[in-house]
Order: sequence, then C-alpha cells, then structure tokens
Amino acid sequence: MEDDFEVEMSPLCQELTTDGKTVKVEIYRGDTGGWILEVVDEFNNSTVWDDEFDTDAAALDEAKATIRDEGIDSLIGIDS
Repeated sequence: MEDDFEVEMSPLCQELTTDGKTVKVEIYRGDTGGWILEVVDEFNNSTVWDDEFDTDAAALDEAKATIRDEGIDSLIGIDS
C-alpha cells in the first residue's frame, strides 16, 4: 500500500523563457521543511538542486541566477 501525501507546491512555480527556450521551475516543500528547486526542460529532463532553500523566493532567485549566469542551455538535457 502506498502512502499518499500531498506535496506542498510553491505559488512561485512558473515557466521561464530565454532565447526562445522554456523550462518549468518547480518549487516544493522538502522533508525537512526547506524548499526544493527542480527545473524541468521540454524533454522532461529534470535538474534538482542538492541543497534545500530557506524560502521559495530564494529557490526562484537561484533558478533565475543560474539561467542568467550559465545560460538556459545549462538546464536543458537531450531529447531521449
């Protein structure tokens, strides 16, 4: 039997588009109360940060900073 639990999603979840490419930013509550940042690309590849964030806003800021500093391609994998 599965344990069903509801994941607390942040209201800051959104799509970010740069250079004609879009990723989906998912921010949700982790087991220890922090916020988990996950970015999903158009091919359904997922990048999850190792560390949890104190606030959902900090997680969103990190996603935006990564796109600004490393480019959106750093968060896009290959089409499997």
